[in-house]
Amino acid sequence: MENILLSIGIALAVGLLMSRIVKRLKLPAVTGYLVGGILIGPYCLGRLGIDGIGFTNMDEVHNIKVLSEIALGFIAFSIGNEFRISQLRKNGKISLIIGIVQALVATLVVDIGLYLLHLVLGERLPISAVITLGAIAAATAPAATLMVIHQYEAKGKLTDILMPVVAIDDAVGLIIFAISFGIAKVIASGTYNLAAILLEPILEIVISIVIGSIVGTLLTLSEKHFKSRGKRMSVIVTSVILAVAISMMEFQIGGLTVTISSLLLCMMLGTTFCNESEFEFSNNLMERTDRWATPFVILFFVISGAELELSVFTNITIVIIGMAFIITRSIGKYLGAYFSAKAMKCDKNVIKYLGITLLPQAGVALGMCIKAQELGETGNLIKNIVLFAVLIYELVGPYLTKQCLIKAGDITLNEEN
Repeated sequence: MENILLSIGIALAVGLLMSRIVKRLKLPAVTGYLVGGILIGPYCLGRLGIDGIGFTNMDEVHNIKVLSEIALGFIAFSIGNEFRISQLRKNGKISLIIGIVQALVATLVVDIGLYLLHLVLGERLPISAVITLGAIAAATAPAATLMVIHQYEAKGKLTDILMPVVAIDDAVGLIIFAISFGIAKVIASGTYNLAAILLEPILEIVISIVIGSIVGTLLTLSEKHFKSRGKRMSVIVTSVILAVAISMMEFQIGGLTVTISSLLLCMMLGTTFCNESEFEFSNNLMERTDRWATPFVILFFVISGAELELSVFTNITIVIIGMAFIITRSIGKYLGAYFSAKAMKCDKNVIKYLGITLLPQAGVALGMCIKAQELGETGNLIKNIVLFAVLIYELVGPYLTKQCLIKAGDITLNEEN
């Protein structure tokens, strides 16, 4: 127990220290947290094997992984604030269309690009891996994007579209992945379950939304019975932790194994709470929840950095495929967002910069990699490629997001930032 507490304390201290260092380099704090995690991870200071200096192995990182899950729950809960009915009336249709189109275009461009690479590499890049990686390309990292927006208090037309699109993007990504992965398994094994391919992703989304709505309604009703700030905050914390716990369960429905999306469940929890409560009341609690959850969020990114396996850089095949994945996904995200935003007659800054702000990728993509392990050796290949891409995206993506928001006029820099 003392080692776990020591690990948590060190992770927080290093994260905070690195945020001060990267501030001098004019980089977002989230980049500092990730770099701090890499430094104290098993591939850097952890190699010294000294307790209190770093994580000596991945098991130590995974011992506090549950804190990352809780942090992601709070992040998703906060995103729910972007789905107020008043906001959706303003740009809900636009966000939905852009979210769907850019995800589909990213998948298509990656599929085409990696298929051409398959013609060169042969079975070193199997077709099943090509299809699965194309689906994973659709997912975006809402956590990093939200951190940049909160740190720099971004407000404007680009920010108003960005957050709903990021949330919709991951819901669309889950469907694309389920269908594409089903096809990949057919190619790899020659057998298929059409019901599983079509129904599992739909059930995952529907069940996540339904449970999130129920817990959100219970949260709203519970808040009416407490008057003190501390107890109202405690009710929110309890609701988010319960939601995260529920998302870790699996259900058997008619022979199908259905999982629950923590991101969608907690996002729906926040959305329901915000729409069923008065604006001032819910907005005030949301702001205080964000401040209270900050240490968890710092831990989330430090742990994410510690989990990144730097060994992927030693395999030239992984590097080549990984770079191809990064380039084609970036092109797909940008073009998909550019043309869909243009078709919806969005502001010129939204058209120009939205695609770049959608580049960060992490948690959801890594979750898809776990499912991809069902492909055996091909699954390990997919995991290593995505780990390589996530390492690049998470270090570069937040900075690019910040620069785009500055150029769009959504961020006004000051000393506190």
